[in-house]
Amino acid sequence: MAEVLAAVPRPVTPTTILAQQLADLYDDVRAQPSAAAATVEKLRRARDLAAGLDPYLEAGTTGESPALADLARRTRAHLWRDGLEQEMLSGHVEGQLLKFLVRMSSAVRVLEIGMFTGYSALAMAEALPAHGVVVACEIDSGAAGIARAAFDSSGIGDRIRIEQGPALETLRRLADTGEPAFDFVFVDADKSGYQGYLDLLLDSALLAPGAVIAVDNTLMQGQPWTARSTANGRAIEAFNRDLADDPRTEQVLIPVRDGLTLIRPLPR
Repeated sequence: MAEVLAAVPRPVTPTTILAQQLADLYDDVRAQPSAAAATVEKLRRARDLAAGLDPYLEAGTTGESPALADLARRTRAHLWRDGLEQEMLSGHVEGQLLKFLVRMSSAVRVLEIGMFTGYSALAMAEALPAHGVVVACEIDSGAAGIARAAFDSSGIGDRIRIEQGPALETLRRLADTGEPAFDFVFVDADKSGYQGYLDLLLDSALLAPGAVIAVDNTLMQGQPWTARSTANGRAIEAFNRDLADDPRTEQVLIPVRDGLTLIRPLPR
């Protein structure tokens, strides 16, 4: 993949989409001579409330490591094709949340399904003890190459093992070959595959007792509860609905970035 100047990120989360729409609406209404001053002021406050949330969260969150910041820059500086885009990067706040969860759960072995350029894998590896490991699944060779280079220059690259190929095939192989169980799992791959990943994890020996599963993009730009819907939106809506009724788990959906659902398998 050729290095190019970074594209301007587009809004891809409920809060950034809302902020953009409110900004456009504010400009449209303010341009109308008949617009009431009180209405314009209410729209300005709503715009500022939405637009200021993410920067405020960033400012109040522990900063990312130099290795993570460098990886984020590398990701933004690439020309992405074939359905990949810079917005797939987990980013600072979610990366720090994942680090927190890994530390809080005292995880030693972490599984990531859908690595992209490795930001979340590296963030979680930073939270592991020296003997810990992240096994990261990624299907795209270009993204995996960027990740590997970043891991190797981070000083903790030996904690991350990349498994390249279709994730479901990789999970089946890991389960069949007796891979040691994982304490924490992060899922951020093809949305239509989410249910299959969860079923395999719950029905195999890949989860350690007390393991936690974190699933990304479970708000999917607000599509599950608004009229606009894509294939990904419909897949997430179905996954969320089925998960809410699944007697094998308990879960909570956290409105961070594009939604992160934490899942705890129940004893059976």
